[in-house]
Amino acid sequence: METQMIQNINGKINIVFQDQREPEEVDGQLYKLKNNPFSHIDEEFSSFIALNELKQTIKEIYASIVINEKRKQQGLRASPQVLHMLFKGNPGTGKTTVARKLANVYHDMGLLSKGHFIEAERADLVGEYIGQTAQKTRSILQKAKGGVLFIDEAYSLARGGEKDFGKEAIDTLVKHMEDDHNDLVLILAGYPNEMDRFLSLNPGLQSRFPFILNFDDYNVSQLMEIARQMASEREYKLTKEAEWALRSRLQKETQQNRRNFSNARYIRNVIENAVRQHAVRLLQQAKVSPDDLVYLTRKDIETERRGRND
Repeated sequence: METQMIQNINGKINIVFQDQREPEEVDGQLYKLKNNPFSHIDEEFSSFIALNELKQTIKEIYASIVINEKRKQQGLRASPQVLHMLFKGNPGTGKTTVARKLANVYHDMGLLSKGHFIEAERADLVGEYIGQTAQKTRSILQKAKGGVLFIDEAYSLARGGEKDFGKEAIDTLVKHMEDDHNDLVLILAGYPNEMDRFLSLNPGLQSRFPFILNFDDYNVSQLMEIARQMASEREYKLTKEAEWALRSRLQKETQQNRRNFSNARYIRNVIENAVRQHAVRLLQQAKVSPDDLVYLTRKDIETERRGRND
């Protein structure tokens, strides 16, 4: 018999001894062997545009789990899994969405006991007087145990210098990263340049994060794919003319405003605005066909309310 990875219908991993026959039922649950051992990961992240580095990292982590289990069954030492991560990327590149997804995926892999997601910022961790910061930070860490603690704009913890209480928060985080690494994943995120400066100020911090992932800005083609996806999720479609108008607009925006461009957030706001303009337009029509209810037109895309759209 050969050890095989079998995935159940909930996506959880089970290592069993298995012969060459296709299993039909094990312990009352349906299972199926995958020709591609990473197919469930591909499926989990199928809706994520680009992010190839992330997807490859998750596959490496998953492969390590399976092989470690095989090694243990043969009496060999298994390497420990430390999963703390740094995400570097501009707004709207998927950092928070990915972190939330990883909480579920790691739970399904059996790496986290609860798989919940806690998001925190400087104000949740840093107090106003001596002793308060460590207490606040420990409280957040306790709530996050068994899941993922995500801290966006993490460099804000170091913005006040040596006398700032943010340093106390960092020290408390580092201690619990070591103590609770078996059932806690800490993810620090922020702008690339600011995160690099943050790490340079804390030279011992970078070594504690085995995974540092770059979330690149989306190109125009990827943003168009995201737009179609967001429209489809709302059961809308873009006409060809609407797609041309949006592509032209994105080319101009990405060329002129790359530093402050908000990527997928910008697309979300454009689609949501177009849906509202679509509703106003149809309400003024004498007749509305089934297709009218579905298609967002060039006019819907180009008509904006005054103010920023990102």
